[in-house]
Amino acid sequence: MKEKLIVLYGGRSAEKEVSVLSAKNVIEATDKEKFEVKAYFISDKGNFYQIKDLSSLMTNETLDSSAKILPGDIYEENAVVLPILHGPMGEDGTIQGFLEILRMPYAGPSILAASSTMDKLLAKLVFQSLEIPQVPYVAAIAGTEKWQIVEEVATKLKFPVFVKPANMGSSVGITKVENVSQLNPALEEAFKFDTRVVVEQGVNAREIECAVLGNGADAKAAFPGEVVKDVEFYDYKSKYIDNKIEMAIPADISEATAKKIQDYAIKAYKAVNGSGMSRCDFFMDKDENLYLNEINSIPGFTQWSMYPLLWENMGLTYADLIEQLVSLAKSAFELREAHLTD
Repeated sequence: MKEKLIVLYGGRSAEKEVSVLSAKNVIEATDKEKFEVKAYFISDKGNFYQIKDLSSLMTNETLDSSAKILPGDIYEENAVVLPILHGPMGEDGTIQGFLEILRMPYAGPSILAASSTMDKLLAKLVFQSLEIPQVPYVAAIAGTEKWQIVEEVATKLKFPVFVKPANMGSSVGITKVENVSQLNPALEEAFKFDTRVVVEQGVNAREIECAVLGNGADAKAAFPGEVVKDVEFYDYKSKYIDNKIEMAIPADISEATAKKIQDYAIKAYKAVNGSGMSRCDFFMDKDENLYLNEINSIPGFTQWSMYPLLWENMGLTYADLIEQLVSLAKSAFELREAHLTD
């Protein structure tokens, strides 16, 4: 008998287009001999729609009102959910909490892992407690006088800096700032997406990414890859629309450096109670100093996404990766249920 796999995609965040691309790839890659696949689209209004034709995924531009359902209607006994939802309302613990209320196994991070890694400021405090190196940064909170933020940045950091919404990914809302005069517009842009913003010291460094797979103590890390850019800073458009990035898989780094990256990645992953998957992103300067930038608890699964390609380099095919994520989801579910049973 085939296993039931439910793919959730879309969502209300600014990263919904990435979700659609990822969902298409996941559905195409899933072994249909082993899985019965169903998909549900979450619109930018938060409504749920059942997908009737997996070869033509619904988007906000092609909504079919006749396919609209109640959120709880996705429930199906013995089904495993694969949430391919990026950013707020998908990668921050909200959809995970919803699925736990429905008592459905789901792949990827738990509520805690999702929320603590989605918020870059909270994650930085966790990494700091582990003594994992990070670039210098300033926290900016909505409601604070802009001049106070500017003064703190000018005092503590050196330009260029990067201004980022704390709870956003896929380079949405990020601005590279070369001088003080550019800081206010960059803060205004970031505050469009979040009430918490992080201003990070820019570093002249290579961008190395490491994929982690597993639950808790059983987590393992792939050999890292490198993002090789043909633009100075790859924003959302260059990353997902123009595809102006290249990847070196595996990264051209020493075994010792790769081991250090893998150790840091697993250490950070375990600290946030990671489960299923994550992609840990690092900076490496010319002296091979490493800085953990962030953890992506639901990494992209598009055709040019680093996470599945890193595992493919380790000999794990896309289809086998999905199968492992389903298995990990069931194990995590059984453990949660056991803790709730008298």
